[in-house]
Amino acid sequence: MKVQINTDKHIEGHARLEAYFSTEIEKSLSRFESKITRIEVHLGDVNGDKAGGNDKRCLIEARPVNMQPIVVTDTADSVEKAFHGAIDKMRKTLTTTFEKQKTH
Repeated sequence: MKVQINTDKHIEGHARLEAYFSTEIEKSLSRFESKITRIEVHLGDVNGDKAGGNDKRCLIEARPVNMQPIVVTDTADSVEKAFHGAIDKMRKTLTTTFEKQKTH
């Protein structure tokens, strides 16, 4: 499972940030590793330079094998909170998706 981290111009993307998020994704989604080819994370600041609450956004796109991409998004007041919210949503969505496949 390949992990790709993307940031917009308002979020500083450095090696430590990418390493942390990649490790968290691998831990959280490890049970789906054989079913997913790639995970893309897009981090952004919705308001840009303006102040405001819940303006950090994390969009996570999972590419399951032989399926359409699955996308979840979450917003929060920090990049880390938005990321963890989106990871939780992705884990639940993937669990539901793959459980439905087993019953059919």
